Amino acid sequence: MSTNDNPPEEPMGSELPPQDQPEQGAQPEAQPAPPAQPARPAEPTETAPAEAAAAEVAPAEVAPAEAAAAAKAAEPTQTGRQRLAEGLWPPRVSRAQLIVALLLFVLGLGLAIQVRSNSDSSALRGARQEDLVRILDELDGRTKRLEDEKQQLEDQRKELESSSNQAEEARRQTIEKERQLGILAGTVAAQGPGITLKITDPKGQVQSDQLLDTLQELRAAGAEAIQINGVRIVAGSFFSDEGGGIGIDGKKITQPYEFKVIGKAQDLEPALNIPGGVVQTLEKEQANVAVTRSAKIVVDALRAAKQPDYARSSSS
Repeated sequence: MSTNDNPPEEPMGSELPPQDQPEQGAQPEAQPAPPAQPARPAEPTETAPAEAAAAEVAPAEVAPAEAAAAAKAAEPTQTGRQRLAEGLWPPRVSRAQLIVALLLFVLGLGLAIQVRSNSDSSALRGARQEDLVRILDELDGRTKRLEDEKQQLEDQRKELESSSNQAEEARRQTIEKERQLGILAGTVAAQGPGITLKITDPKGQVQSDQLLDTLQELRAAGAEAIQINGVRIVAGSFFSDEGGGIGIDGKKITQPYEFKVIGKAQDLEPALNIPGGVVQTLEKEQANVAVTRSAKIVVDALRAAKQPDYARSSSS
């Protein structure tokens, strides 16, 4: 509806008719105040639809923000583990990340293969040349001793089979076996070819573990009977450090330490003199070591036969 159709408003300050004007120099008479015009209702203007539209649009613009805030407040609080799972799955990776992951996988696989090849189950890969020589000597000696023992057992079997008096032959072999076991147990004196090992330690640097290593080396080389400073060495012998000396089976011995060893001298002496072996180790401690071969070594120190408390023969 346009405002042009409204009737024109009467002017508030219209001129008075000429007869009503006061004469010049006369005092104007007080005129009564014109009657108050009644207030007319404001007519709608052209701007009213725009304001109404703005009023209608404003709530629409505010409503999504308020709704989002309300929805966010209504959502349940997620734990850190749930947020981490949502961030990791589904995975969002790029092509460059896939290429880098593939390269890292190939690199890790190559390192694993290299480590596995270097840490092979064989313990000989990283051994020194001296250790390899010593191990080979020990294996050769053990192989030869096993072959000799096998041959002896076969000879005994043949003797038993061919002997006319098998009972007598069995008795003889039993006595021989008893003598051999007595030598090993230290209850019987023994003699035979072998070596004498003498260790002089002027500065007192030799310890019990070094003498134990020497004993183990001799046993590995085929020693059959050993005596150290009058003490017979058996399977249960032990070494300990004592004040001013070394103890063997609770008996104190002092230097020089003398080993009397019965066995094959051609195997015993090289086993002690291999590079990095017993002799070199003792010489590093400024000890003097002398090895002498002999055609007859007497081991006469004896051990008392000990009756076992619990072990019994399976045949009884």
